[in-house]
Parts: sequence; C-alpha cells; structure tokens
Amino acid sequence: MQAGRRGLRVLRSFISSVKVSVNDVEYGLSISPELGTADSGDLEADLPELMMALGEAAKAAKRPVAILIDELQYLSTSEFSALIMSIHKLNQASLPVIMVGAGLPQILGLAGTSKSYAERLVKFPTIGALDEKDAVDAIVNPAKREGVGFESAAVRQILSVTERYPYFLQQWSHEAWNIADGQSIKAKDVLEAHNNAISVLDESFFKVRFDRCTPSEKKYMRALANFGSGSHRSGDVAFLLKVKTASVAPTRSKLIKKGMIYSPSHGDTAFTVPLFDQYMKRAMDLG
Repeated sequence: MQAGRRGLRVLRSFISSVKVSVNDVEYGLSISPELGTADSGDLEADLPELMMALGEAAKAAKRPVAILIDELQYLSTSEFSALIMSIHKLNQASLPVIMVGAGLPQILGLAGTSKSYAERLVKFPTIGALDEKDAVDAIVNPAKREGVGFESAAVRQILSVTERYPYFLQQWSHEAWNIADGQSIKAKDVLEAHNNAISVLDESFFKVRFDRCTPSEKKYMRALANFGSGSHRSGDVAFLLKVKTASVAPTRSKLIKKGMIYSPSHGDTAFTVPLFDQYMKRAMDLG
C-alpha cells in the first residue's frame, strides 16, 4: 500500500494534474506530489523515475504490469530515449514491468539513434504480411464456424489481390461473403467483390492516409507509385520528378515520419501498406 501511494505521488509530480474519467464524468484526484522526484521537466530523467515507482508498487503488490504502446514511430528521439532508459532501469532492478510496443520499420533506426544499447535491451520481431498458412486460416476458419466454405480458387484469389495483408484479407472476405449465394464462396464471388472492396478502402483506409499529406508529399508519393509495388531507389523517384535527390529528401523524411513510406535499406523507398501505389494512381495524376 505504501509503495502504491508513493507511486501516485510520483505520478502527481510527473504531471501537472491527475483526472479520472468514469462514465464520461471527470473526477479530480488530489494527491500531494513527491517533491524532487520526476519533476525536473527533463523527460529522460523524469520518466525513468516514474517507471521505477510503478515497478516498485507492482513488486510490493505482487502484480506484474504490462505497458502496451502503439505507433511508436511517432515518438521523438528524446521520447524514445526516455522510454529505453526507463526499461533499462526496470530491467536492472528486476521489477515486474514489461513494455510491448508496435510501430513501423523506422523504429529500428529510432532505437539506434536514441540509445546505443537499445538493440541489446529490446527485441524487434518483424510483423508483416501473414504467411500463407496463417492467411488461409484467417480466411477459411471464421467462415467454417458459420457453416460456409471458401473454394480453393477463391482463397487463392484473395491471397493474390491482398498480398496477405491482414486487414485486406478481412475486407475482401467480407465483401465476397456478402455477394456469394449459398454456403460456398467461389472465385467469381471474389472477383465480383473486388470493386466493392477497393471502394471501401479508397474512402476510408487509403483516404485517411492521403488526406494527412501536403501537396508536395502527395506528389512525391504519386511519383513513387509510378514504379509499382515494392522497393525503389529514391534517386529514381527524384529523377521522375525532375529534381535532385537532395531537394526532395525533406519531403521523403516527412513521409517516413508520417508512416506513409519507409526505407527498407539505405537509399530505397517503399509504401508501408500494399496496394497504396494503385490508390495513388487512382487518386491523382502525375503532373
């Protein structure tokens, strides 16, 4: 209990105020701060102290804590550094706190830039398109539980058009399900569902990303799309735009930070999601 109270005091020091929301009603939490702890205003100093207080409270309560963070690529170098330092201190003290994060491939570079020991401290498993077996299971098994089957040709068609990207597998299967007549989904149903699936993705999944970009960023992506799917040399994109590679480097960097593209290897550029090159061709002309 004492460790828990101290953890709340340190949290109060870390932030200017604490509010708890229950059923859309906010309640202020009045707690005296732990003066001198996590209140310097320096994130790299304060966050590790806050996390240590959390870890000590978890240890005292004999309750492990898992911290889940999505979209890690949006952290700044200093924010990522503070997070890595926090994990390092928790690990050194053997406190029962684990952090699981997810982000686009650029987090590898972010980790290396923030702290040299990050690569030894954190595991970076790659999660991309599903392998063929898992993709087939994702299509077939939910339907099977409802007494509906996918013909092999239909499954192959979905795997091909979606490139086994999980969200797209779901969208194409959903559209084919709605079109199919009877208890069997055929390849012709998948083909007929194609335009519906593309229309839904264009108006939601793709458009949301497209609308976040500036005109110059859209122009860069449209040029990249001209080369088709996969990874392409940044210099080739610049050549198509009739500019020097260095002059579009800031635009490329901004698109990477926004999660629109990434660099699989030095000098290469690719879209972060499949089929986006096709969307760019539908959305705008290369002028």
